[in-house]
Amino acid sequence: MSTAYSTSIIDMSVIANRLDGIVREMENTLLRAGRSAVLNMARDFSCSIITGDNRLLATAEGLPVHVIGSDRLGVAMTTIHPDLREGDAFLHNDPYAGNTHAADLTMMVPVFVDGVHMFTTLAKAHQADIGNSVPSTYMPFARDVYEEGALIFRATQVQRDFTDIADIINMCRSRIRVPDQWYGDYLAMVGAARIGERGLQELTRKYGAERLRDFIDDWFNYSERMMRDTIGRMPAGIAEGTGMHDPVGDLVPDGVPVNVKVEILPEEGRVIVDLRDNMDCVDGGINESETCAINNSMTGVLNCLDPNVPRNAGSFRCIEVLLRDNCIVGRPSFPHSTSVATTNVGERLVMTTQRSIAERWPGEGQAEGSSGLGAGFAVVSGKDYRGNQPVAYINQLFLGSQGGPASPGYDGWLTYGNSVTNGLMLRDSVEVDEQKYPLHVRQLRIRPDSGGVGQWRGAPGTILEYGPSHATMTAYYVTDGNAYPPRGAVGGGPAAPSEPYVLTPEGEEATAPLIGSIGLEPGEFLGHRLSGGGGYGDPRLRPAEQVREDVLAGFVSFASARDDYGVVFVEDVFSEALTVDEAATAELRAAA
Repeated sequence: MSTAYSTSIIDMSVIANRLDGIVREMENTLLRAGRSAVLNMARDFSCSIITGDNRLLATAEGLPVHVIGSDRLGVAMTTIHPDLREGDAFLHNDPYAGNTHAADLTMMVPVFVDGVHMFTTLAKAHQADIGNSVPSTYMPFARDVYEEGALIFRATQVQRDFTDIADIINMCRSRIRVPDQWYGDYLAMVGAARIGERGLQELTRKYGAERLRDFIDDWFNYSERMMRDTIGRMPAGIAEGTGMHDPVGDLVPDGVPVNVKVEILPEEGRVIVDLRDNMDCVDGGINESETCAINNSMTGVLNCLDPNVPRNAGSFRCIEVLLRDNCIVGRPSFPHSTSVATTNVGERLVMTTQRSIAERWPGEGQAEGSSGLGAGFAVVSGKDYRGNQPVAYINQLFLGSQGGPASPGYDGWLTYGNSVTNGLMLRDSVEVDEQKYPLHVRQLRIRPDSGGVGQWRGAPGTILEYGPSHATMTAYYVTDGNAYPPRGAVGGGPAAPSEPYVLTPEGEEATAPLIGSIGLEPGEFLGHRLSGGGGYGDPRLRPAEQVREDVLAGFVSFASARDDYGVVFVEDVFSEALTVDEAATAELRAAA
């Protein structure tokens, strides 16, 4: 590829950073203006900019599961509405037309410069409720999209001449369980997209449309070159691996195998991910949408590559994902539900891809870590009686924290959260959740020994217990990682399993469903022992001083330090006086 660019490297850097700045302004608008805790605490949203001809241009801190595929949303808009004009805005959440799953509503605003559609701004936000047949946006047992019951918009026009189309707004308000909360989030999405529109128009006035068009082509070509150079430094060959999602009730009683084949072609600067050798779609909501199958497998590859390479349409030219029709990780056949497409099986795609690379080429890749939306991420609902009259509430909690996977040279990220979001989401504030909703959090703390052991340690998970403070609460969740916890890589150990449970008013532990819903009365608590991330490499190679620090942090127990890491202390005291017995440690490690 030619290295000659019309845009200077300095201008290219300045404009690219300004585009990222515009996206961050959009994200800040959603964070500050969103009404639901899903937006203003958990940050389950993403913003992006695509070109007028639907190429991903800028994502800033967008969640990988949200922004990889933004171009396909633009294609839906421009195909259905060839007569776009300034002042338009469109709502889109159709998983059969490029979206992730129905709960992710996307606001799209075409941006015009001198009468020409030059960009589109996108604000995608997960909704606490979108009219599903039950008060949850995750329905693993929905037999099809009709039983799922969500409101579906396929690039539906919601603004004309910068003004809401009232019929659409009224339809949503009459169908969604928390209409005021939804409308507040809707306005935040509109505001974010319009902020981006104004920023892009100001940028174009500064540099001129022609100069920006040259920049776009040069930026994509530069990004492609960077990606090809990065892939060119990788070893050639094929990595194959299989991951397993836990059993899903009677729907898939033996679990869901996820097969991934990754071919590295360094001389061509390309990576091919083949997902075609997987089971057919099932009559439930765990099927991947086409966009999720692509973005989750791509995330597993990107996790193994240089993070300094820009993530855009140019660099993505180098990664090809092969899918087949009617496949659980491919192109679903209508009307199969994709309600849980952004998590669970999607997380397994990320994890299996990065671990397959690690096992094939030690020193590359990552272990597995963070899978599924168990009780720590439940959608809770009920009636709030704390005011003058009862008010219905529904919200997805993000109180739990799953530990991240280890990678060569790095321990796992403590607040990683979910594999599909790569640690970019935030955890809820306990205090704010308790103020906004009638619930009480009994405890939230680190779970010792829950991260996989290794030369580089997987991060631990947490222990969480919460329940209703005033009246019955219903919680919906989809646990994964109980039967098949996140695995380590290259000799690293697995994480602890994910374990939901119920704490009775008497303080006794009782069984909780792994997948489904549960009703809780005041005095009862839903608990979750969340899994950590898998470890990477031989744990006996971990420096003894780092193991000491892990013990003092509460991540690793004295027993694990000795049995797994081969580290002996002069005396097992939980204080700064803790000292490694160097001779005994060397002897124990030599005997292993």
